[in-house]
Amino acid sequence: MGRGKKKSFGSKGRGGSHVNGERKRYKKFEELARDNKSFRKYYTTQQIVSEDEFPELMETMRTVLPTNFRITGSRQQATDIREQIMTEFVPYIRKVRIDGAEIEAPHPLPWYPNEFGWQFSIPRIALKKSTELANFHSFLVTETEIGNISRQEAVSM
Repeated sequence: MGRGKKKSFGSKGRGGSHVNGERKRYKKFEELARDNKSFRKYYTTQQIVSEDEFPELMETMRTVLPTNFRITGSRQQATDIREQIMTEFVPYIRKVRIDGAEIEAPHPLPWYPNEFGWQFSIPRIALKKSTELANFHSFLVTETEIGNISRQEAVSM
């Protein structure tokens, strides 16, 4: 059995679409319109809310959700991780300004046991790209890979 040429299914490699041989520039998250005619039509047809309440529903759906994570409480180092967040990262992040604006430091979810559930309103993309938050992002990624932290929506915790 010979090795034939691989079939292409429309993709010319990785990295997004290309226009006229040039890479398409992706928009920043904040620049995205977050509006879609078909989406709007679908929800209007469902009549979930009255016509008067529909703009409020759409605005609510555009709200960026906070970032949440929980410390795996069954791990021996859970309290050490919590203390590191509270004593190192939270005080530092409270002092950080991004584009001149104060950002919300992570805070424990009041209903989650032992202060092992955390939340903050920094969008994930900002967390990834901010040089000021690089150490915190690296910490979260490393601890997630090890299994000490899980990123999860608060409603699922």
